[in-house]
Amino acid sequence: MNIPKFGLNRHNTSSLSSFALDVLRAEQAGWDCAFLPDSPLRLRDNYVLLSGAAQATKSITIGPLLTNPITRHPSVTASSIATVAELAPNRTVLGMGVGDTAVRLAGLKPAKIKELEQGVHIIKSLLAGEEVEVGAARPAKLPFAQNVPVWLAAGGPKTLEMAGSCADGVFIRVGTDIKNIEISVNRIKEGAVKSGRDPNKVKLGTVFHTVFCEDEDDAMLMGKSMAAGYYEYSPMLVDNLNIPWNGPHPDELKEQGLVWPDFHHAANLIESGKTVDFMSENLAKAFCLMGGVNQIVTQITEILKKCNNVGIEFEFVVLHPIPNPPVPDNGPNAYLEKIPREVISQVKENLATL
Repeated sequence: MNIPKFGLNRHNTSSLSSFALDVLRAEQAGWDCAFLPDSPLRLRDNYVLLSGAAQATKSITIGPLLTNPITRHPSVTASSIATVAELAPNRTVLGMGVGDTAVRLAGLKPAKIKELEQGVHIIKSLLAGEEVEVGAARPAKLPFAQNVPVWLAAGGPKTLEMAGSCADGVFIRVGTDIKNIEISVNRIKEGAVKSGRDPNKVKLGTVFHTVFCEDEDDAMLMGKSMAAGYYEYSPMLVDNLNIPWNGPHPDELKEQGLVWPDFHHAANLIESGKTVDFMSENLAKAFCLMGGVNQIVTQITEILKKCNNVGIEFEFVVLHPIPNPPVPDNGPNAYLEKIPREVISQVKENLATL
């Protein structure tokens, strides 16, 4: 059975040196990838931080997860990621998406599907050293082009289909239920076929919100906040599962000032979970991993086993930590060391025997 690369997208970004050292710690601890959200009003500059990490490490895969075509023009993104790739050749990945939170915090609107698609084409062409018509006096060309795979993060059906038509790989963030995973992968393949691509050439990744918490009650409340976040932005994912939503829509709760900026990024995820405590436990479990070491090992193993049984193999599995680890996160039980030592190593061992 295929064994994916496991990645983390939360690191110490309090300074350039702190981030570089944190990614080095991740590499030494056993993480395969270190990804970084591109959110200019929340984090320091993405590509400056990644360049520091590139120079501090030797083998770990790095890249934005995710950037967008709104806060940075695609030509700027192509130039920036090519520069990072010079420092980390063959281990740099560009992850893109519509940019929900980063864009909204800047008072802008997330990219439309067509804008995102156009951005991908521009970036891929520039990274391939090709000339691109941008409406200037002459076509644009990147003089220091680098081979960097361009991945898209997608959840909605139209975005998934578009991603399959043009991206090198697609990160799906649709929760943990095999039904939503299958539906999403089928959409990606449909998009590839419609555009004349071999669907098997489009690589796959997945992001699992991971509520790492030994207290079962707290874990469930945070899991409910995660499920509400999915319903907030992608209600069709809940509809697919035929599990009823028996309360106010998340937008109503946000309008009442109970949650900000959304259910995935609330300052207190236990409190935000309480506002949607009406939802069933099954719904929460359909959208995130939750519990202690043994529970999460079992959940990841079972999900990947089900995926393998229907022909789905992931290149990357990103374990998005819920809540965010403290900064700095040190000590024997630090998330950064504990997860690869106790969770990832066991999952890989389990998968190797299947």
